[in-house]
Amino acid sequence: MNYFWSLLCFLFTSSLIAQTNVKGQVIDFDSAIPIAFASITYNSSSISTDWEGKFNLTVEDPKLPIKINYPGYLEKIAYPSALSASITVKLIRNINSKKKEIYSEIEVNNIIKKVIENKKQNDPTKALSSFQYKNYEYLKVTANPDSISSKIDTIIKYNLLRKPKIKLDSTNYKFKKVVEKQHLYQTEKVNLIQFAHKKSKETILATRMAGFDQPLYEYLGLKLVSYSVYENPFEILEIPVQNPISNYGRRLYTYKLIDTVSIAGRKAFRIYFQPKKFNGNKLRGLLYIDAETYAISKAYYRIYGIVNIHATYTFSYLKEQQLWFPEKRFFKVQKGNNYDDINLLGGTIKFSSSLDFNERKNATDQVYLYLESTPFDVEINKPVILSKPTVKIEVPATSLKKSTEYWNTFTKDTLDQRKIKTYTAIDSLSLSEKIEHKIFQGRKIINGYFPVSIIDVDLRSIIKYDHYEGFRFGLGGVTNSRLSSRYKIAFYGAYGLKDKEAKFGITPSYLANQSSETWISASYFDDINEIAQTNFATDLRRFKIYDPRPLNITTFYNNKNTSIYVESKILPKTSSYFALSNSQIQPLFNYTFIHNGISYTNYSITSVQLGLQWNPFSDYMQTPIGKIEIEKRHPKFSLQYTQSLPKVLGNDFEFSKLDFKSYYELPYLSGQKSSVLVQTGIAFGAVPITHLYSIQPNNLNRDAVLQRITFSGKNSFETMYFNEFFSNKYVSLQLKHTFNKIQVAPKINPEFTIVTRMAFGSNNRSTQHLGITYNTMEKGFFESGVECNKLFKGFGWVAFYRYGPYQLARFEDNIAIKISFQLDLGI
Repeated sequence: MNYFWSLLCFLFTSSLIAQTNVKGQVIDFDSAIPIAFASITYNSSSISTDWEGKFNLTVEDPKLPIKINYPGYLEKIAYPSALSASITVKLIRNINSKKKEIYSEIEVNNIIKKVIENKKQNDPTKALSSFQYKNYEYLKVTANPDSISSKIDTIIKYNLLRKPKIKLDSTNYKFKKVVEKQHLYQTEKVNLIQFAHKKSKETILATRMAGFDQPLYEYLGLKLVSYSVYENPFEILEIPVQNPISNYGRRLYTYKLIDTVSIAGRKAFRIYFQPKKFNGNKLRGLLYIDAETYAISKAYYRIYGIVNIHATYTFSYLKEQQLWFPEKRFFKVQKGNNYDDINLLGGTIKFSSSLDFNERKNATDQVYLYLESTPFDVEINKPVILSKPTVKIEVPATSLKKSTEYWNTFTKDTLDQRKIKTYTAIDSLSLSEKIEHKIFQGRKIINGYFPVSIIDVDLRSIIKYDHYEGFRFGLGGVTNSRLSSRYKIAFYGAYGLKDKEAKFGITPSYLANQSSETWISASYFDDINEIAQTNFATDLRRFKIYDPRPLNITTFYNNKNTSIYVESKILPKTSSYFALSNSQIQPLFNYTFIHNGISYTNYSITSVQLGLQWNPFSDYMQTPIGKIEIEKRHPKFSLQYTQSLPKVLGNDFEFSKLDFKSYYELPYLSGQKSSVLVQTGIAFGAVPITHLYSIQPNNLNRDAVLQRITFSGKNSFETMYFNEFFSNKYVSLQLKHTFNKIQVAPKINPEFTIVTRMAFGSNNRSTQHLGITYNTMEKGFFESGVECNKLFKGFGWVAFYRYGPYQLARFEDNIAIKISFQLDLGI
């Protein structure tokens, strides 16, 4: 009998070993990206991983190997006896493999080609004359409590003498208790999406944000993911990516036909796509293609990288229109293999660096952002009237104060108890911490002001330094809406300790039209200005703790200026400026201008100026507080024309100036970005040196490299000496590429940028300018360098080298080393 039971146990144990069920996922060793449809061979049979690299394998003989293969990778061999029930297989790339790309089969290529050819019949914005629907959108930042350990960890801290000290860390425990009760953040909105006459518009019907009485309008315009799967470029986290169902996309992606399925009773091809060059931060996903219309009937998108992004689109089939129309949209963002801190929604959600030496076991790694969007009340091909069609999003004041009963109509059948508690908890926290007030202050500070009662104090007017005035102390500001929303008065006064002269200015303004933000202003100031400086009147004002240029230059002129001007946004996607001004100018250096045989040391200029800032690719939001640029797309264009008026108010010279600037910035999902700045100007007629072009030089005329160390400018020519070049026509080009931050040590995360600048210019009236010597740039000025920004506490360094036709004889004179500073206000 004992032999019988022993044999039975042996057979039973053997059967358990023979039927081991192994679940796993195949990923790239370096990037941790799942490898879809990798081949898994075991016991002469083969299976493939699914589109997320996952597999399920039944193992019968533990002595037989499991072989995992994928083109471009080394074969991986594992034995079942060494495997657990759940495994991760990491494949290593074969650097000797000649097959760098995977190509699609002809059959699936033809399907994708038909999808692209039939987009006009399947894209609702192309196939329909009009449509509109309401949309409920819910966003939350949360974590799954079950994924967080409640264990209190022990951590080791070191004192100044590097002696270890063991402490208890209850961070994870406390964090789990919080997310068990509530979400970390949430917001809701109901919007009306309208399409007619080939234009679309969004109107916010209702919105509420936890912790805010007034919403953050910038968030309402935030585009986390495209509304339509047919958009090209497709946008994720406001970053454009090439759509796989576009002609150019076919060059970038490889496609695999998996099988056919049924959706809403209709046959659909299931097709997987991924980048031809296998790397991170690239779009990949699963498309369900209607076999009859070649429309997308369902779509899944994934991006694996510094953050992992999951987007899902579902559609309902409209039989009458023979069209798949959006039914639901899901979007999820969670931490990936990031090496930098990542902030979304202004820091509402933060993914800490995986290289943070003090946070190896961080429960906040489980935090994710989740968005759910649900259309309802859909109307197809019915008359739709778009009010204010040039505005992409409109936020009426009525949308800001909706009752609890209104929001209860969107509550699901299964009530989310954490959702209810989130509003109460965060509203209380926001009130106690004055978060809304801090954001209000932050917006002011970004524009260079600090609100004090009815006046916004001008932060840039308090203290300055330059070689002519020495230390300059002053006070300035502008009245705010607490005094009046229709009228405002800007003013300032200052005194230079070195020149012992007072400067002042005053500008009263009147709001003529609120919707177009049209202001009519009169201004008078008596102050000094830098010579040959090009300012675009429509450029936005941004706060700087320091302005490096006055620290370095010595050539100023006194300017007593009287002007009347109008600022407006009445033209679509355009800021405009028109001014009539008179300037009484006195150069504060040895200078004489010869015109028609007459020598001028002081002179008067009366002129008109028209400035336009045109952002044709950006989208705007109309809010109760004005227009906001919500999607800052590039390129952007600035055009400015100045014309002096002969014999008007004692004008001495007749001349014209035309200035142009274009800026293009290309962001990448990896966090890197490239930018191009083109700027040019031409002046005709009798132009004194105070109104010529110097193209922003920023280098001191001193012998030693270390003596020339000063602060760098944003777009300055760092190796060009002050007063070295003056032109009456010029063109300049600046190219930049900024890489991801590099974590050198805790709190030391430098950001490197490579820069190349060049400029060409000429001056065919150089004999008119006496008392100052200078050169021209017909042969071209060139410099290149590296910026190491945000090295510590916002400070960094830059190094540039000058080369080309205007390279100087001494090697060290071509080198410029500067200090950089970038202020991070944390908002």
